[in-house]
Amino acid sequence: MTSRYLPWRTLWKYLGGATAARAGDEMSGPALLLLGFAVTGRPATGSELLASVTIAGAAGGPAFGALLARSRRPDRVLAATLAVYALGIIAISGVGFDKVDLELAGRRSIRVTNTPDVLTDDVADLTLGLIVSQFRSLAACDRYVREGRWPAAPYPLGRKLTGRRFGLVGFGRIGAAIAARLAPIGPVAYHATADKRNQLRYFSDPVQLAQHSDVLIVATSANPSTVGLIGREVLDALGPAGVLVNIARGSIVIEKELIAALVEKRIAGAALDVFADEPTVPEALRALPNVVFTPHIGSATHETRENMARMVMASLDAYFAGTPVPNAVV
Repeated sequence: MTSRYLPWRTLWKYLGGATAARAGDEMSGPALLLLGFAVTGRPATGSELLASVTIAGAAGGPAFGALLARSRRPDRVLAATLAVYALGIIAISGVGFDKVDLELAGRRSIRVTNTPDVLTDDVADLTLGLIVSQFRSLAACDRYVREGRWPAAPYPLGRKLTGRRFGLVGFGRIGAAIAARLAPIGPVAYHATADKRNQLRYFSDPVQLAQHSDVLIVATSANPSTVGLIGREVLDALGPAGVLVNIARGSIVIEKELIAALVEKRIAGAALDVFADEPTVPEALRALPNVVFTPHIGSATHETRENMARMVMASLDAYFAGTPVPNAVV
């Protein structure tokens, strides 16, 4: 079985002759690999994997040494998989670990790793592209030319980006990389759990940051304290000329409040790479002309996915060799 993202042939030494299980209906293939798990002759669907994991857990089965996960809906499979006694490591091909119960993993001595840093540049680059596309209507301009409408009339004017005020909700690796790209364009401020003591203006309250910003960029990690952080109060503070950009996690923005703010023109527009129930995007949101969409492609370049795969393999190599695992979350 071949893959665009992961070098499957390098995984055979861990499989012991079993077939790699690639997800079908609920996973973005190749999304999930259960090491030591045999399926017969074809990729397993997400539902089959979930059922098999649940059965193995109920039987106290010896099935799993490691779980390699990159999926659209990892919460359903990972929750069941954590119940499997023999599981030793969850190697996440991505930076986010909000779908893994870290406390339970810690109690069961299950190692959890991710792939930080390597995807920072790609996500920051995409953020800049989304902002430019929102202000200059690049996607709509492309359609305008393709549909042959240009000879009839010039395209409507866009909005100037240079000089806008940018606010970052979150200032980790990705937030800092975004700030570096935006600094030549306009002033950058941020909200985080603590003041980073850098040269940028810090706001302890996201509402105050939104009031200060023309473009509010969500770049924080998803955790219990940030779920639903961007709601009506923040959006109203951003105002009718403001733009919301989300490249973090869909759960951080209350989607129904965002839709209402866009429909009622309480904000000017949005640019979104992530959504509350991926890959499903509500029709009410998709129908809005003042929103730019990308399908969660922040790290989706050949170069970065290859580097992410190497980092995952390094974690598995270390785990099975009995040495300290790199990029350990737990």
